[in-house]
Amino acid sequence: MCVRQLLLFGCLVVATSLGLAARESVAPKDFLWRTTGPAPSPKENPATAEKVELGKQLFFDPRLSGNNKISCATCHDPKKAFADGLSRGKGISGKPLPRNTPSLLNVGFYKTLHWDGKVRSLEEQALLPIQHPDEMGQNLDELEAELNAVPGYVNQFQKVFGTKVTRTGIAQALAAFQRTLVTGKSPFDRYLEGDKKALSPLALEGMRIFFGPAECSRCHSGPFFTDQQFYRVGASFRDPGRENITGKKEDRFAFRTPTLRNIALTPPYMHDGSARSLHSVVTFYYRDVPTKAPLGLEMHILPLMGQSLNDVAPLVAFLESLTGPMPEIEPPKLP
Repeated sequence: MCVRQLLLFGCLVVATSLGLAARESVAPKDFLWRTTGPAPSPKENPATAEKVELGKQLFFDPRLSGNNKISCATCHDPKKAFADGLSRGKGISGKPLPRNTPSLLNVGFYKTLHWDGKVRSLEEQALLPIQHPDEMGQNLDELEAELNAVPGYVNQFQKVFGTKVTRTGIAQALAAFQRTLVTGKSPFDRYLEGDKKALSPLALEGMRIFFGPAECSRCHSGPFFTDQQFYRVGASFRDPGRENITGKKEDRFAFRTPTLRNIALTPPYMHDGSARSLHSVVTFYYRDVPTKAPLGLEMHILPLMGQSLNDVAPLVAFLESLTGPMPEIEPPKLP
């Protein structure tokens, strides 16, 4: 494979040149955020207002954990852009989890979830942390029994699903709620729509670099600023990453391209939380990406040694311009 020097958060050569002029501050329209409502629901789990409200209650309810002290919102805090602000999350066991906690903003639009693409739907994802001994540590049989003893939940499950409280219903309600966690248009989007004052001169310079010489947009592509593919970028070589899912050696140490929407609100960064700030992330890709991987594996990127570190501040300013309004979610009254 031919490896080239690439991008900000790591990628492979997968796209044709954007053809930008040397100093042109233009971004392609297919990066524009056009979403105005919740993410689409699968036909087997259509969304209703009642289902979303039930999912919201479950999301904030610590009874979903084994010790009745941890809820989904503990690690996906609305005040922290639905992440937790930690390098690596902490669950019921109190010990650091293996990876950084991703934000749930816009999560309903992704083809796969987790840093390694382990699951393909929010319904499949919902019960995994509940059962995990180091995350929420809850037995599903015990959870069903506990919530079936709560009249408020029994009544809602009967109305929404026509059943008593079940693990399937819990997963579907949580998924329906999470599909509503959609951000609004950012200054970058307003700029594309014609508001030439939406971006500062520094952010405009960062946009030129992002879509031009740094080639960040080759993998941070489309309205979500991610191609949803998996790459070996060298933040660390301890976690097998995508190889755990595919069993393929060529996927070892590879992780999913993260979205850049609202990225300024969710430090630390990388799958292991090793980068404390956007400045450190950009600097990593400019100077500190390893040129070799263990076991004879080829790196999917090389450091951008030909680019000046003067690019860092403009790129950070551009990344900050990708921050759109978040949904206003307040903890509900629990049954």
